[in-house]
Amino acid sequence: MNNVAFAELQQSIRACTLCAEHLPLGPRPVLQISRTSRILIAGQAPGSKVHASGVPFDDASGDRLRDWLGLDRDTFYDAERVAILPMGFCYPGTGKSGDLPPRPECAAAWREKILCELRDITLTLVIGQYAMAWHLGQRTKATLTETVHAWREFQPQLLPLPHPSPRNNIWLKKNPWFEHEVLPVLKRQVKAALAE
Repeated sequence: MNNVAFAELQQSIRACTLCAEHLPLGPRPVLQISRTSRILIAGQAPGSKVHASGVPFDDASGDRLRDWLGLDRDTFYDAERVAILPMGFCYPGTGKSGDLPPRPECAAAWREKILCELRDITLTLVIGQYAMAWHLGQRTKATLTETVHAWREFQPQLLPLPHPSPRNNIWLKKNPWFEHEVLPVLKRQVKAALAE
């Protein structure tokens, strides 16, 4: 796919209405991609604040994620360096215990087409259970905690992470090894990927 075709693919995604009838705020695909991206952040789906701004991780989750990665906003939002590709591009709505899962139509329609074009990715950060299920497949463990704890098994190309949402503060307190073991490695790998 040449650059014109890639630009047309992005336009098609931004105009997508595949699951419009299921989206409480309507479709507004939010993603960040470039054919030169070095790092892929494979997330879940945008929340209501991100839906409103149209900027991925433009919320408290993004503040924490940027801190985990050791990146400033300018670098994080440089598509030529960092791709942000959620499992669902649109806000799925809210359920009983937080946001609903990403709509399945999105990944089925777009994910392979995009990933085939992101040939310079050297590090994929897999955030949350839905992204883990897709990117890690049968290598995903029984729980998210077990998958993140087994992070060494996926090295050096992949690193599974919990969602950086403030809703996960309890998880982070219960799993101090994440901060001590995983975050220093994450920062080093991000720095190395962007330096290549």
